[in-house]
Amino acid sequence: MENIEELVRNRRSVRTFDGKEISPEDMEKLTTFMSDLKNPYGIPVICRLLDAKQQKLSCPVVSGTDLYLGVKAKRVPNADVAVGYSLEMLVLYAQSIGIGTVWVGGTMDRAAFERAMELDADEMMPCMSPLGYPSKKMSIKESMMRKGVKADSRNSFETMFFDGDLNTPLTPEKAGKLEYPLEMVRWAPSAVNKQPWRIVVNQNDVHFYLKHSRGFGSKSSGDMQKVDMGIALCHFSLAAEERGLNIKFCISDPEISTEADTEYIATYTIPESKH
Repeated sequence: MENIEELVRNRRSVRTFDGKEISPEDMEKLTTFMSDLKNPYGIPVICRLLDAKQQKLSCPVVSGTDLYLGVKAKRVPNADVAVGYSLEMLVLYAQSIGIGTVWVGGTMDRAAFERAMELDADEMMPCMSPLGYPSKKMSIKESMMRKGVKADSRNSFETMFFDGDLNTPLTPEKAGKLEYPLEMVRWAPSAVNKQPWRIVVNQNDVHFYLKHSRGFGSKSSGDMQKVDMGIALCHFSLAAEERGLNIKFCISDPEISTEADTEYIATYTIPESKH
């Protein structure tokens, strides 16, 4: 994918579709991309296309499409983060070919979707997404939902990104070469626009933390805010690679946070240049 900023800034959650079936050409592109999804955890993420009429699926916040994308993974550590990363890769690709999506974690007939996904006892399905071409006009319900969560606004750079610890704000100027990938994280989508990521830049290390809010975690279906962290990791990785940064992924808690509601997730390291 090219021009990550254009994809990130132009994409929006789509809940109102135009009723047209996805063209065979676009469907082939989508399924080909979907068949080779990866994430830095190496956790297999399985995506399936679902037909609402055939499989008796319902989602009250969506109209104009019967096509859904289900996603599942084994219930192992970091599975929900891996789902977020892999599915966001697909979401951004769908955006690049004109297909609309929206992350749905709660407002659906979950039991029906889990049956359609043939969910095993050791698997989780944190979320799903409808697929289709966006309608030129949003429904009143969709407009109200977007307004309610302030979907088009984001918190400031300094409230999410930090210098050395979680108490020292990082400015865009101080971020230097990291400003662009961090800005792409800032514009990432998140459940009800909570923007739960907190990132600490410590020399060559970029540590990702989750600032928990109540009501997003479930032992059976996963934690939607950890899914959000996967989206953030995806945005950072794609933007960093676009700018030629040779980043390395690792999980190595620097233990710089003592806040009870803040959880370490992962780190991207940018090795020193040899030149």
